[in-house]
Amino acid sequence: MDTISSRIRTVCVYCGSGPGTNPQFMAAAQAFGKALADNGIGLVYGGGSVGLMGAVAASVLDHGGHVTGIIPEFLRAKENALKRVQEMIVTNNMHERKQLMFDRSDAFVAFPGGIGTLEELVEQLTWAQLGRHNKPILMANIDGFWEPLLGLIDHMRSTEFIRPGLTVRLLTANTVEDILPKLQEAANAAPTAVPATNGKDVIEKM
Repeated sequence: MDTISSRIRTVCVYCGSGPGTNPQFMAAAQAFGKALADNGIGLVYGGGSVGLMGAVAASVLDHGGHVTGIIPEFLRAKENALKRVQEMIVTNNMHERKQLMFDRSDAFVAFPGGIGTLEELVEQLTWAQLGRHNKPILMANIDGFWEPLLGLIDHMRSTEFIRPGLTVRLLTANTVEDILPKLQEAANAAPTAVPATNGKDVIEKM
């Protein structure tokens, strides 16, 4: 099996715990799960079996890939934790969950989702803006879902709340087929030494 990336071994996917109203969202999540498995790249995600998150994880597993779910105890029942993953980590709270998802991942992809998905995406953008990591961050802009946020970011730039020295390279892909090549290109271009989120210098293992 040919692997698309030698540096990216795991991808964290942020996405909705519901299916959304557009069938393209579910189809894209399933297609990306297959792409991860076909390329030998592990999935790190929120641990549920419902919505887009359940679809991407099930697709990875159905195609022989590896899945790590990370879920806080209080969401195990609500999001129906997926029992057939190879690794399920149960955390005490959301902060611990997000830190572990960061630690276990070489890149981040945001599929359509709600406030939780947005919060996770923006946190990674903030950490990158502050120089705490250089892992690729990509928005899967399926059927233009993220266009309103992209417009807001452009507005922040034009009003100089995102100043030139604070620019973060935010990747976008309109199709599933473009996601992994864009992550690979960004990973290859990124320097390997960055500060860790705990303030200590580390070498990124990508």
